[in-house]
Amino acid sequence: MKIARITGTVTATVKEASLSGTALLLGNVEDGAGAVLEKAVVAADTCGAGPGDLVLLATGSAARLPAKIGGLPVDAAVVAIIDHIDIKAGGARPTSSNRRKS
Repeated sequence: MKIARITGTVTATVKEASLSGTALLLGNVEDGAGAVLEKAVVAADTCGAGPGDLVLLATGSAARLPAKIGGLPVDAAVVAIIDHIDIKAGGARPTSSNRRKS
């Protein structure tokens, strides 16, 4: 799995029919300290994530396993919204956007 910060949404009115109703999100893959490793990854959403959220991405063939998107033609899927990351060497880091309060 990979950590990603959701930066936006993707709208496609013409697409593979099986993707109808699936929310597509745009995110940047980050390392544990928050540095961007890969920009503009499109992922199918299974958790209701939104811009600013830090999420876990399943990628490759594992991305097609979650029940909501099982078997769909996707390479990345949001499988969790991260509540907290604790890096022993550097302390905690912020995870959530202003829209999501715990």
